[in-house]
Amino acid sequence: MQRGVLFMVASALAFSAMSALVKLAGANLPSQEIVVARAIVSLVLTWGLLRRAGLSPWGRDRKWLWVRGLLGFGGLSCLYGAVTHLPLAETTMLQHLHPPLAALFAGVFLGEHVPRRIFLATAASLCGVALIAKPDFLFGRSTSQLDPLWVGVALLGAVFTAAAYVVVRKLSKSGEDPLVIVFYFPMVTLPAAIPTMWPDFVWPVGLEWALLLAIGLATQVGQITLTRGLAILPAAHGTALSYLQVVFAVGWGLVVFGETPDAWAFLGGALVVGSAFWIARAPTQRTPA
Repeated sequence: MQRGVLFMVASALAFSAMSALVKLAGANLPSQEIVVARAIVSLVLTWGLLRRAGLSPWGRDRKWLWVRGLLGFGGLSCLYGAVTHLPLAETTMLQHLHPPLAALFAGVFLGEHVPRRIFLATAASLCGVALIAKPDFLFGRSTSQLDPLWVGVALLGAVFTAAAYVVVRKLSKSGEDPLVIVFYFPMVTLPAAIPTMWPDFVWPVGLEWALLLAIGLATQVGQITLTRGLAILPAAHGTALSYLQVVFAVGWGLVVFGETPDAWAFLGGALVVGSAFWIARAPTQRTPA
């Protein structure tokens, strides 16, 4: 359990750094171009790690490995698009609707027990999302609000992420090596993302090349530690620990971008993160066969 927690904390830090780097690169580069660059770097690094470990990259349960890759592509595309159009901290808060969703999905697809608190936490998280997004019909136009289109994209990314986490859990429990699971993510993402990149392609220059490489490296660390953490921890416990990304994102946003969430966003974030933390403390057990 302690090793699993350490893996998930390292994953949260790596992914928060990735988001900050994506926002920096996204000032001039389209988000789908960043997705492609991240996939190339991760594909090369993971292939090298697989060769070094003497493992076949193709795995056994290829159907679910492909599903994991497609869900990862959807989640990554939504996240990168939202990060480049919304404040970093608020985007990360919205993305963290995924722990209660992952717990619900795990109950349906993996047979993991879903206690009542999961449903209460989901309701609280949705209230938190409303406070972060501040839609007109609740707050009126006088309150600074986020672009509803990109809020929707961020929330769709949370759904993809929750589903991907549960598939990772399923594959890990069936004995797939974490490196194989990680490998399928960029292998599926790269051909899926290239057609969406071409219409707005911008050739990177100067520091942008370094940013793209750093994004790939940070994501690789995040993916490997995430996969190893979920191989040890139950889905609800493991995914809830990623709430630390919100803390890290607020720090990156303040220090790097000069962004400070308003009081409503902090309150909404507290509901989302508090719900995730509450889920992490929920007892998990198998339902009777």
